[in-house]
Amino acid sequence: MPQASNILKDIFGYSAFRGQQAEVITHVAVGGDCLVLMPTGGGKSLCYQIPALMRNGVAVVVSPLIALMQNQVAALHELGVRSAFLNSSLTHGEAFDVERNFLAGQYDLLYVAPERLLTPRFLGLMANTPLALFAIDEAHCVSQWGHDFRPEYIQLSVLQERFPDVPRIALTATADTVTRKEIIERLGLNGAKIFVSSFDRPNIRYQVIDRTSGRSQLLDFIQSEHKGDAGIVYCMSRKKVEETAGWLVDKGVNAIPYHAGMNTQVRSHHQERFLREDGVVMVATIAFGMGIDKPDVRFVAHLDLPKSIEGYYQETGRAGRDGQAATAWMAYGLGDVVRQLRMIENSEAEDQFKRVASTKLNALLALCEASVCRRTLLLRYFGEIATDTPCGNCDVCLDPPTVWDGTVAAQKALSCVYRTGQNFGVGYLIDVLLGNDTDRVKQWMHNKVSTFGIGKELDEKVWRAVFRQLIALGFLTPDSEGHGSLLLTETSRAVLKGLQAVYLKQQKENRRVVKLKRSDDLTGFEPIEREMWERLRLWRTETAKEHGVPAYVVFHDATLKELVRLCPQTEKELSQVMGVGSHKLEMYGVSLLGILRG
Repeated sequence: MPQASNILKDIFGYSAFRGQQAEVITHVAVGGDCLVLMPTGGGKSLCYQIPALMRNGVAVVVSPLIALMQNQVAALHELGVRSAFLNSSLTHGEAFDVERNFLAGQYDLLYVAPERLLTPRFLGLMANTPLALFAIDEAHCVSQWGHDFRPEYIQLSVLQERFPDVPRIALTATADTVTRKEIIERLGLNGAKIFVSSFDRPNIRYQVIDRTSGRSQLLDFIQSEHKGDAGIVYCMSRKKVEETAGWLVDKGVNAIPYHAGMNTQVRSHHQERFLREDGVVMVATIAFGMGIDKPDVRFVAHLDLPKSIEGYYQETGRAGRDGQAATAWMAYGLGDVVRQLRMIENSEAEDQFKRVASTKLNALLALCEASVCRRTLLLRYFGEIATDTPCGNCDVCLDPPTVWDGTVAAQKALSCVYRTGQNFGVGYLIDVLLGNDTDRVKQWMHNKVSTFGIGKELDEKVWRAVFRQLIALGFLTPDSEGHGSLLLTETSRAVLKGLQAVYLKQQKENRRVVKLKRSDDLTGFEPIEREMWERLRLWRTETAKEHGVPAYVVFHDATLKELVRLCPQTEKELSQVMGVGSHKLEMYGVSLLGILRG
């Protein structure tokens, strides 16, 4: 470990490892295989980058996205580490140069797309090049049950077959027990050591609200809690992405859209803006984000329900990678539940896939409808033993919901579904319950049924919440024909017969939680220190432009704050600041000391 610790300090500028990093690095450095499960922002990259620098040969890193490779290589170049990527973004000549340098052993790390790695040409190149290790990043992409399945990942078992003596490290931030087993089987990692870090991201505040007017609620959230911050807003469809981004711009938010249907150049330009500019809000489909290593994303918002807790965890994990306070916000409504269940039922997938998808969705619905600490439920889903002590940093903990005995309301709702023939959607059923004598109700003569007008004690908004929770609890399900009708399930029988009680969450108006402390909060800084902070930020922005990299690749905010707090006056003192390695000291030392000495 002395060698690893020296590399950590000298190259990366950190004085101590976090969590299980040291154990993983030691295991891989001596030639062991392993599977590493570590939360986004937990320092997974160091687990293979440091062993790559300790072992002889070139480390080949399998990465699923071009953006991920480019970001990692740009950051490594800033650290003085010999690295490159090989993917479809390179011209034929550029790719040839990379391959030639790879054969000559001129790299410490080479990032490769799985499609490229599996070609006979590249397999041949690897056979003639000393290899330090294989790192398979985003390893959950191997799972056919996952949200980011990549068919090429299944074929990566070829690495074990062709290069049995080269250690392999598979890494992911999102894998439940089933997915972990699949990763091990498909990648041939039987016998590999498994390292599971805590999935907890204590700096992220989880907040789920009842959607009434999604875009307006989103705008209120951004303006009240994250004005001027960088953030990501996820929408289900391309159309909704475009409309939401345009609407936010009209309301004064610096928002841009991103989805797979956009022109490639425009999409790339928007991604670069998000990475390099401060305070940009990216409105996107889930096509955006994997491998985006922007540390200062202060919030991730969902205007549509994800498909699983894995998807939700990975997407929300793109917030607060710098360890500073961030928010995972979601507006969730009845339509989300109906749409997701119908999509599963109407898919052409095999029954086993539908069962798995339904189970995953039900787990996410339970998280959304939680009346106990959301973080505890999230951690338990990933098999982590969590205490029953509230986390104190989710909306349920900060503003506990009121739970009421909704058994009678549930019986009325279920009875209404039955009495109207299980042929109608929520809006119509509520009209019947409230005794609204509409033309449609008259047409179907449901103003004559026994459930007509029996629900007047609750208003429409509450009834919508009741129906949503009954669907989430499995007592109702949408029809598979797409008509919007609700159907009774086998479990609803016990409720109707009075054999099972139903407890529901009370809906709250204008729910507010304590504001987060902003990442750029300079509380405690003297005026002269605030001036120093601004001078350092300006220098960082100009330097990043010169180098063609995002500002955070030069230095994170945390490092700038340390520079202000410690105000080092010599190179030796500067070298002790977190994030200042030897290469950055050599490149930036004179400029930084000039600013710090004032």
